[in-house]
Amino acid sequence: MEKKVGVGLIGSQFISSIHAEALKSVSDAEIIAVMSPTPGNAKAFAAKHGIPNHFSDLDELLAMEEIDMVVIGAPNNVHCEIALKAAKAGKHMVVEKPLCLNLTEADLMINACKKANVKLMYAEELCFTPKYVRLKALLDEGALGRPVLFKQSEKHDGPHADHFWDVEKSGGGVTMDMGCHAIEFFRWLNDRKPIKSVYAQMTTSVHQDKTIGDDNSIIILEFENDVIAMAEESWTKLGGMDDRAEIHGSEGVAYADVLQGNSIQTYSKKGVGYAVEKAGNTVGWSFTMYEEIWNYGFPQEFAHFVDCVKNDKKPAVTGEDGRAVLEVIFAAYESAGTNKKVFLPFKSAVDKPYKLWKKRN
Repeated sequence: MEKKVGVGLIGSQFISSIHAEALKSVSDAEIIAVMSPTPGNAKAFAAKHGIPNHFSDLDELLAMEEIDMVVIGAPNNVHCEIALKAAKAGKHMVVEKPLCLNLTEADLMINACKKANVKLMYAEELCFTPKYVRLKALLDEGALGRPVLFKQSEKHDGPHADHFWDVEKSGGGVTMDMGCHAIEFFRWLNDRKPIKSVYAQMTTSVHQDKTIGDDNSIIILEFENDVIAMAEESWTKLGGMDDRAEIHGSEGVAYADVLQGNSIQTYSKKGVGYAVEKAGNTVGWSFTMYEEIWNYGFPQEFAHFVDCVKNDKKPAVTGEDGRAVLEVIFAAYESAGTNKKVFLPFKSAVDKPYKLWKKRN
């Protein structure tokens, strides 16, 4: 029987649960082990998902010869450290968004993977989300004419990962957590043409008791081919997840809503649970998801990445793409902090992007 690609999961919280569920549907992949430094977490995760090995020490997982690639679902502030160790161990890797905390770390990760001849894949599932894949196909086949305006919004009532409340661990607020999705989505729609300028507005509107990071953000990008893209990102929307996009072209317009149309309109006094984890406050009216992981493209994303490892292909979303997204995020925080449009390329000496916004205070 042909050998499957052995996978090691690094992390044991919300996003790692999605990774585990998604990888179960990839026939060429086999999850070999999971690692979490928190006592008991990896063992419980392994039991829940039927994973044969669990570790609290990263070096022990990386020492396993059966593991070909790792998936880094740990907090943002340890992405770089883990990636450098994984590269040294000769493991291909998928790194969850955002790639890391800053461009210096991004360059270290990219260069380490090139030196070790391992693939660095940036996990942006919106490039694999079925509705959005069809949306891009409409654009590519000319059905909408020349692209003029892109819009994308993602909104819910707060991050799934607690570390995002702490800007020292996350690097920023909702722009860092969800704005990164919109930026790569826009780059992908526009065939990754260069971004010329960034303008952003950010506020901490609701969650001042939990974070000094932004919980609402509007980001406007201007591409060199004159396409304008606008992202609306929020941690303050009640009633579950909302994720939608628009393409306005010279000869047409298309709207895609990832979850509406794939959901059941629901009223509940108790609130609604989900297959992976309860997502936000769903008491009252909300939209009950089914096949949420598939609708977001996680199995398709991992099938592609596993194929890249197995057959030595270049990933559709690379570490360089993750770095480009991070540069735009830094420019967005600079724009929000100065109330000015910021032009790319953009460089900053700060180690975390939120500091560019907070410097006005």
